[in-house]
Amino acid sequence: MSRLLAKALVLVVGAAVIASCSNGSTTSTGNKFSGVTVRVVTFTGPQIAEPLQRRAPDFEKATGAKVQVITVPFSDLYQKVLTDFATKTNSYDATVFDPQWMGDYVPPGYLEDLTDRVQNDSTLQWNDIAPFFRDFSATFKGRVYTIPLDGDFQMVYYRKDLLQKDGLQPPVTWQDYIAIAKHFQGKDLNGDGKADYGSCLAMKRSAQSYWAWISVAAAYLQSQGTKQGAFFNIDNMQPLTNNPAAAAALDVYKQLSKIGPPDQLNNDVGDSRGLFVGGRCALSLDWGDIGTLAIDKTQSKVADKVGAVILPGSKQVLDRSTGQLADCNATLCPYATNGVNHAPFAAFGGWSGAINKASSSKVKDAAFAFLSYMSAPAQSSVDVTIGKTGFNPYRTSHFNNLDTWTKAGMSEQAAKDYLGAIQASLQSPNMVLDLRIPQTAYYQQTALDTALADFLAGNGSVSQTMTRITTQWNAKTDEIGRQSQLDAYKASLSVTK
Repeated sequence: MSRLLAKALVLVVGAAVIASCSNGSTTSTGNKFSGVTVRVVTFTGPQIAEPLQRRAPDFEKATGAKVQVITVPFSDLYQKVLTDFATKTNSYDATVFDPQWMGDYVPPGYLEDLTDRVQNDSTLQWNDIAPFFRDFSATFKGRVYTIPLDGDFQMVYYRKDLLQKDGLQPPVTWQDYIAIAKHFQGKDLNGDGKADYGSCLAMKRSAQSYWAWISVAAAYLQSQGTKQGAFFNIDNMQPLTNNPAAAAALDVYKQLSKIGPPDQLNNDVGDSRGLFVGGRCALSLDWGDIGTLAIDKTQSKVADKVGAVILPGSKQVLDRSTGQLADCNATLCPYATNGVNHAPFAAFGGWSGAINKASSSKVKDAAFAFLSYMSAPAQSSVDVTIGKTGFNPYRTSHFNNLDTWTKAGMSEQAAKDYLGAIQASLQSPNMVLDLRIPQTAYYQQTALDTALADFLAGNGSVSQTMTRITTQWNAKTDEIGRQSQLDAYKASLSVTK
């Protein structure tokens, strides 16, 4: 979608709600927050930061509140905000961040409890937010601490035109994905006379690439439903990172690293997305962003040529009673489809807005009003259709109203494919919840990410990599307290016994 079209849509859909931005009512605020400045910190982007920056001036005109959007690199966001709040420096009044981190922010009392605010704010339409994002991304131990602005699920994208031309079906298993990728590797996929790629993935260290490996591993590790968990054994908090299932996932991941651009190990998410929408890739694994970037006429060469499916699965899964891989059966894989266990992965959980409890009452009111405004259906229904925002659908109305998507440039069939893949993930009883325990950032962004990057670079065997991850995770668990970490992990899965 072009910037001019985006602005036009903003004016049309935003007019009805600009006057209703408030901290709990639908009456006009006028200059209620005149003289108030709200400092909101998020990652550099431009995704996520862009819609905040674009809509801040309109919010200021409606309410008088000035919103200052501060950006830092993603790799620094967790620690920078945590340190700022912990030292009572309080440079930020609100943050749009990863809800996985609430385990480190909520218990010390750094975040404002938003439970009463969201229930009393009719503009926000809280119950329109899909239950997963409302109950998981926004909630910690039964209380609401964030407002969802984005919905995140990993899924696979494929070139419908290429697969149909060659009589191929979308991948059902990871072996299918590899076979399709190999089929197209080195062929000219966009008609420019140059060799292109079977698969394009973001595998750069610190580029959130560890989520890609988890997306592969999930199908092998979790088969009994969401409460089984894919990271630790819920009996003793032992990591599920040193077994034949994890080894199989590492093998798939290594194969994927060799099918794609020659510099794939240095590719960030922006690189892989650019290659896919530029027509140079047959397959990709990503969040919902590719679906909307594919209709951006300023950069896409694959408009109406993109299909999306739930994450590929596996016919073999970890039998935790034996510690071995076993073929799926009705007992081991009760949610399997045609003998294939799918475990859609809610990577990250969706960017969400939280408020610094230490900010002044007036500033907190203004910060909530801004986050409510950003999340409200009128604004968000447009932003989730614009690829550059990084916002993906998370409200029931985002899925039910196809008109918004067709107006943005998707064909009706493309919209159904895209939204259908997300809905299939959301509705799966075997959905994998991302890790959300104290120091999640260490487990994933430090230990796992570094080990995977070294593995792909050829530094360490499968066995050595599994041992390294497991040893580091166990050491961190014991440092914090194994029982307290187990309790936190079980709570995050809603396991009550």
